[in-house]
Amino acid sequence: MISLRTLGVVAVGLVVSTHALESQDRARYRDYKLGADLASTSVLTGVAASEAKTIQQRPAMMQELLWRRPYQLSGTTAEADPVQEIVFSFYSDQLSKMVIDYDRDRTAGLTDADLIDAISTEFGPRLKPGVKTGQPAAPRLDEESGTRIARWGDADYAVELYRSSYASGFRLIVTSPRLEALARTAVAQAARLDEREAPQREIARQKKEADERAESEAKARAANKAAFRP
Repeated sequence: MISLRTLGVVAVGLVVSTHALESQDRARYRDYKLGADLASTSVLTGVAASEAKTIQQRPAMMQELLWRRPYQLSGTTAEADPVQEIVFSFYSDQLSKMVIDYDRDRTAGLTDADLIDAISTEFGPRLKPGVKTGQPAAPRLDEESGTRIARWGDADYAVELYRSSYASGFRLIVTSPRLEALARTAVAQAARLDEREAPQREIARQKKEADERAESEAKARAANKAAFRP
């Protein structure tokens, strides 16, 4: 016979596995899954991967891909979509963050509670103030996004809802805490590398300018010497 202890262990295992599956399923926004590569995200958005903007190349490649809602005829399903644009951020070809801006006209009249209720259907109950799920949005992004009004998430994903400070717009930021932590470290390392190599780059710049100036003067001298008549 199966002991009560065995049944208890099995029950706990089922709860943990169910939670893990739910967490993985919520580590996305619509069809865009955190951790996905640039190529697959490009296919889903319809934006060519070649349109991606390179933010930095070392110590890790960091890129951004911008999707904007195309113009649609009034009354179509796409035209009614409240999402205006999404900026996809990639760390080492892994989707680490999505910044979703909603169209003000399509969210006009909606309250904070309306947005929170709708988003909770996708990401579960909102987090209570003070609960930590990793670092919040970068200070500059947090400041420009407005007032943060709700959060969701766990170790696999973090979601933050903002209301614009100067208008009635809303922004949603969906991140992978693990990848975002690596991205922030890479940004800090890149800054240190740039600072360390700044003197060498300045010397190289000055030498290049001097070489170009000398070459230009040599060409002018040769041309003018051949044509000069006293």
